Amino acid sequence: MKKSTLTLVALVPLAFFAGYYLTSTATVAPVITADVSYSGGAAVGGNAKKSVLNNMPTGTVHEVKDGQLIMDAVKAAKPGDVIQVWPGNYTETVYIDKDNIRLSGVIIEGKRPRLFGDGHLNDAILYSGNNIVIENFLITKYKGNGIMGQAGNNFEIRNNIIEDTGVYGIFPQLGENGIVEHNVVSGIEDAAIYIGMSDHIHVANNEVFDSVAGIEIENSRHAIVENNFVHNNTGGILAFVTPGLPIKDTVDVIIRNNWISNNNTKNFGAEGSMVAGIPAGTGVLIMAADKVIIEDNLILGNKTAAIIITDHQNAPNTTLDPESDPTPDEIMILNNLMYNNGYDTVPEAKVLLATELKQGNPDIVRVGASNNSCINNPQQYISAGVSDWPACTFSNTDTIVNYLLDEPAAPRSVDVKDKGKYAYLGICTGCHAYTGRLIGPPVQVIQSLYMDDPKALAAYIANPIKKREDYPAMPKQDYLDEETRQAVALYMLSVKN
Repeated sequence: MKKSTLTLVALVPLAFFAGYYLTSTATVAPVITADVSYSGGAAVGGNAKKSVLNNMPTGTVHEVKDGQLIMDAVKAAKPGDVIQVWPGNYTETVYIDKDNIRLSGVIIEGKRPRLFGDGHLNDAILYSGNNIVIENFLITKYKGNGIMGQAGNNFEIRNNIIEDTGVYGIFPQLGENGIVEHNVVSGIEDAAIYIGMSDHIHVANNEVFDSVAGIEIENSRHAIVENNFVHNNTGGILAFVTPGLPIKDTVDVIIRNNWISNNNTKNFGAEGSMVAGIPAGTGVLIMAADKVIIEDNLILGNKTAAIIITDHQNAPNTTLDPESDPTPDEIMILNNLMYNNGYDTVPEAKVLLATELKQGNPDIVRVGASNNSCINNPQQYISAGVSDWPACTFSNTDTIVNYLLDEPAAPRSVDVKDKGKYAYLGICTGCHAYTGRLIGPPVQVIQSLYMDDPKALAAYIANPIKKREDYPAMPKQDYLDEETRQAVALYMLSVKN
């Protein structure tokens, strides 16, 4: 099916289509890809792949009913098994450290299994296994994360409702080849859907709202974000390079066919954190990411701007990393419908407009350097900082259906010598950058406190105690076995960047 371009028809109320395709009957010009390189995209017609697992065989089905523990079924399951969870209340943390597991909620007359953190549990579902499916749950009242992937490849997270789960709603970290689709996520202190240090990802048909960040692609490569309903957050869709993380770039991101509206919620992120620097009223925010295409989105009612593009030097709460390129290069703005944005913008945006002798409410604001970027039909928008950008040499990305792999990615290493490395990359770096602040203190600070005592750090990981008022309490990581905690402590104290 050929994708269509948003036109004024899209101003018709679209609530019925929230989380689904935002298309009209307009036609598009043939794609021309001269001077632009894409890596990994499938050049075929149709929608994204329905599965990244390539028909994984089904083993034993384990049924879990109200009054039983999901974790008991996980412990009993073998690779290839399905865990079916029936409607009921389940107050627990589920940790999947096995490969080839499908954790599937059973929905009966609209009732789902409800994972309830009761305001004191840290995480609902954690997985470090490969080839994992998580679907059909209602998850609420956790302090840390709704669903977090910890270095697991080939994952599908779909059809979940996640409300008020602390820092992140859906958070695959250090994963390769994954789909996040048809989820409804709200009330999150950082990002409702956060793709961290991951490759070959498809985020589609989700609704995210009432969070600080709606959908964030951070230090990740080859991701498509499309057909999502992103509204009433502080910032809608973000493509970031966060300094101080082991993966240093964000490359090849397509943001298309999303409805991004009224993201004017007051920022309630952790004070001093990077996400706390997002100005309320931001539709799309690009920071230091490269090869980002913004296409066919309906962006309206965002009071600061529809699109903000910045380098690291001009971004708040950001430290520089000499190994990260601080400049957003090859940003490509194709046809988008932007309406009623920038009506209560920040003073800096007004100054930028004034330097170009422009007035009005800004749709697009670019601050700092950017190389080899382009924009189509710039006369449609009120903009600052993109007047010297040439027209792009192509008009759409119809030939790029997804960046998912043709075959499942190889599993992460389970060798004992790699335990510390992957636990650090898959867990610790979700909250700790080497330099600068994410959620918790920088790794350099942790190293200065524990450099000669890895056992003390391993003990703290299992049972942390709040030490500083300017940082939130760290969630317990006591689901990790003692060997893994010791390995990650040693690895964290040895890293250099």
